[in-house]
Amino acid sequence: MTRHEARELAFILTFEKTFTDAPISDILENADEARAVKANAFALSLVAGVDENIASIDELISKHSLKWNKERISRVALYIMRLAVYEMLYVDDIPVSVSINEAVELAKKYGGDEDPAFINGVLGGIARQSGDKP
Repeated sequence: MTRHEARELAFILTFEKTFTDAPISDILENADEARAVKANAFALSLVAGVDENIASIDELISKHSLKWNKERISRVALYIMRLAVYEMLYVDDIPVSVSINEAVELAKKYGGDEDPAFINGVLGGIARQSGDKP
């Protein structure tokens, strides 16, 4: 599984969790039974990392979502940004530009027409604040 595929799986798992209180392991087991989905360590680390740091991640997203409170952001865009912000802040071996680009690509596939530009803007603002180049 490539890192791109792992990110996509992490997005799907975290997004699916919004509809159930089941643990990620149960969601993954159901996905494996229904669609033969297997997760790798990178995908699972992203899911766990977002879950553990969700409050601080959401605070940054809200701060940089100019005039949009978290409740107005689509679930798809929010979960894509959560994964990217986690990577940007907590995964040292991935360049910030890669995290942003991957998030934009996920938004093109799963989000609405305006999501890629919105996500790029929010993540770019977070990167600039942290001293990284988007």
